[in-house]
Amino acid sequence: MIVENMIVSPEEIRAEMSKLLKDYSAEVTAPDRKSLDAAADMMDPGSRVYIASLPSDTADRLVSAASHLKKAGLVPVPHIVARNIKSEKALDELLARLAGEAGVDRALVLAGDRDDAAGDLDCSLQIIQTGLLEKHGISKIAIGTYPEGHPRISNEVLDVALKDKLAAAEKANLETVTISQVCFESKPILDHIRRLRAQGINNRIRIGVAGPAKKTTLLKYAMICGVGASMRALKERKSLMKNLATGETPEKVLTELAIAQLQEPSLNIWGIHFFTFAAFANSINFVAKFRD
Repeated sequence: MIVENMIVSPEEIRAEMSKLLKDYSAEVTAPDRKSLDAAADMMDPGSRVYIASLPSDTADRLVSAASHLKKAGLVPVPHIVARNIKSEKALDELLARLAGEAGVDRALVLAGDRDDAAGDLDCSLQIIQTGLLEKHGISKIAIGTYPEGHPRISNEVLDVALKDKLAAAEKANLETVTISQVCFESKPILDHIRRLRAQGINNRIRIGVAGPAKKTTLLKYAMICGVGASMRALKERKSLMKNLATGETPEKVLTELAIAQLQEPSLNIWGIHFFTFAAFANSINFVAKFRD
């Protein structure tokens, strides 16, 4: 395969894909015990498992899920969602429990998409600026980024917010990584990363991809999250839709990302993050295919 005068062999692509998947992470929801058990049974010790925080979740449920993963030898990474938290005191108590009961030392810090915040916190920058993360020994944070934009926030506002969060994290001596919202095509992802690099944002980035899941599940998620071009691609490409019905994998996207990373090491793609859509084992089995 020739990519802009650079010859890339199938073996090189395969090796780069294996490299991208070597330190992959995956996401579960706190109530999804089946996926939590699959993570404990199937993932290598030390693997990162992100725990999504739903508006209806309680602190008990989030702490319990994190503890379950920690006891299995995995690294729990709970979502700390500003608009789901009633007060700074509640945030303090939640972080204390996550650190004390589940050994949590990292988190994904998000604003949250609910229209009405549960309390005074309404953005992830506020969480970083409280100083409570460092207080409870959380030294690493992930920050979300949006290859296809956000349905209610302009790209200009998103760019400023990302820079502000990275600057606040650096001031607090927090190690950062960015994680992209799920995307079903490589072009929006690569365009987004290049745009960030052009702005001087060189942080490592994990690429969010959809693990094997049913067509209806993926379309529902895309509609909820406002995934634009990707959702149109799912609707318009009949062959892809047909494959999704029986379990489409992200192999094509990962192949294109591997080629791009070989050609442009400055992309600094750190690894892959799987959105598993309650089909956790499918993603783990997919990864095993390439790592073996």
